[in-house]
Amino acid sequence: MTVQTSGLHHVTAIAGAPQRNIDFYVTGLGLRLVKRTVNFDDPGTYHLYYGDDSGRPGSLLTFFPWTGIRSGRIGAGQSTTTAFSVPAGSLGWWKDHFAKIGVEAAITGRSSHEERLSLRDPDGLQIDLVASSTVDPRNPWDSASVPAEFAVRGQHSSVLSVVDPAKTVQVLTADLGMHVISETDGRIRVGAGDGAAGNLVDILADTSGERGLTAGGSVHHVAFRVPDRATQKVWREQLVDRGYGVTAILDRDYFTSIYFREPGGVLFEIATDTPGFDIDEPLLELGRSLKLPPWLEPNREAIENSVLPVRVPAENNPGVADAAAPVAASASAAE
Repeated sequence: MTVQTSGLHHVTAIAGAPQRNIDFYVTGLGLRLVKRTVNFDDPGTYHLYYGDDSGRPGSLLTFFPWTGIRSGRIGAGQSTTTAFSVPAGSLGWWKDHFAKIGVEAAITGRSSHEERLSLRDPDGLQIDLVASSTVDPRNPWDSASVPAEFAVRGQHSSVLSVVDPAKTVQVLTADLGMHVISETDGRIRVGAGDGAAGNLVDILADTSGERGLTAGGSVHHVAFRVPDRATQKVWREQLVDRGYGVTAILDRDYFTSIYFREPGGVLFEIATDTPGFDIDEPLLELGRSLKLPPWLEPNREAIENSVLPVRVPAENNPGVADAAAPVAASASAAE
């Protein structure tokens, strides 16, 4: 029996300068920086997690920022758009908001039940805000920059561009337990569970003949939810039995992960819902300081000297004295 995902866990992308990334997603998009740690496979690089108040699965967009990295190339074998859910009737406010902060945004799609505003982040990552006629019941992060009535509710969907959509749809349905919801204008929508926002993947056929290049402004991987490690273990065994090259279960501190690449070339992750982001700092202080896994703590000084210092906007931690977080590294690390 196929294990079924309950939806998107997170999307991870590649950025350039970390401070620019923090400023855009905290004050521009109104998300909360819920964890400031490092890439466990490359400890000299930050791993920045943004989401709702506590970083619930399905709200998360994360980044590996490398200052000076060249821009990626959008093409086949990638997640080419990351879409967030916002309330119906909010896109006018968002368009004005982005104009005030110098970000170009345009309405790129309308249907009887959905409207889409498209923009690019400072590194060129394609972001869509999707306003649906179906109410998204998830509570937003209470940001000082974005009023709650307009705020992001969480992930809406990930758009995958592949040469052969049928093969990717087969993986999502047969191996991840999702189901096809619709096929309109070349866009195949696949969903988990009730197919609500945060449980959706859209698949497009890429006929450009050019493979995507993962670098700045592009998505590294798309992660799907599984409740716990025991279920994840069963899922891994099932994927291995079906011929996928799957990693061992990797401990990411805030969840455990396995990775495999689907036939279209997109890197998929299966991540657990637990234990969550409050295991090493209180909810009120999420994102304020650099957190390291126990096995990297002996190297803290070297790591802090290798990453650029950043400052987290005070609105990320309201109610905390001196809420603007101090720099995360010594001044000598600045460029």
